[in-house]
Amino acid sequence: MVQKRIAVVTGASSGIGAATARRLVTEGFHVIAAARRTDRLEAFVKEVGASSATAVACDVTSDSSVASLAVAIDGPVSLLVNNAGGARGMDPVASGSVADWQWMYDVNVLGTLRVTQALLPALEASGAGTVITVGSTAAFTAYEGGGGYVAAKHGQTALVGTLRLELAGKPVRVVEIDPGMVHTEEFSLNRFGDQAKADAVYAGVAEPLVADDIADCIAWAATRPQHVNIDRLVVRPIAQAAQHKVIRSA
Repeated sequence: MVQKRIAVVTGASSGIGAATARRLVTEGFHVIAAARRTDRLEAFVKEVGASSATAVACDVTSDSSVASLAVAIDGPVSLLVNNAGGARGMDPVASGSVADWQWMYDVNVLGTLRVTQALLPALEASGAGTVITVGSTAAFTAYEGGGGYVAAKHGQTALVGTLRLELAGKPVRVVEIDPGMVHTEEFSLNRFGDQAKADAVYAGVAEPLVADDIADCIAWAATRPQHVNIDRLVVRPIAQAAQHKVIRSA
């Protein structure tokens, strides 16, 4: 039997991470689904079968938790999807919560750093590894009320670009996927802590992106011939021409 390639997906318990884990199973990977909510991960493994996925509890803001993730993986890793991330609040810079900013930097930037550092040896050992980091259009466009998230995503994209330079000549590709407006069940709710405010983000937008759209992009980038590197893929719904330009129905 041919051994399946191993793909690790962080933040795999919901949204883009869950959709990506499910899609990568169909692409023939054995998926290490990593997240804090193990009940959701275990339900996913039960759905697709233990031969196709493994659930591993992981908090990307914890050094020891990420170290345990690396130890739990037996063998080379072909694909790492740094998906865990998030936003908190829409405060202006003048009154922004330092705690929220600190959390956003820790999960988006340092979380990506921790997991990438921990798994790079296994990615190199595969002889054909790929690191895909899910960023955001906030990585290159500032907007009012988004300072903390914008700063964190700018930091994350700087990390990714630096990593690509530093890994040049090694058998590991470095890819960045930057989505615009994606309607998932939790991102905006976690940001605002209020369902009405979360729903207002997508109000009147006929077809925002959904998690499966980004999972499709991730799978496409991951399955290109190994000599093809998709440096950055920017993905928006047709209703969103720019961060500040969204077409809404009356």
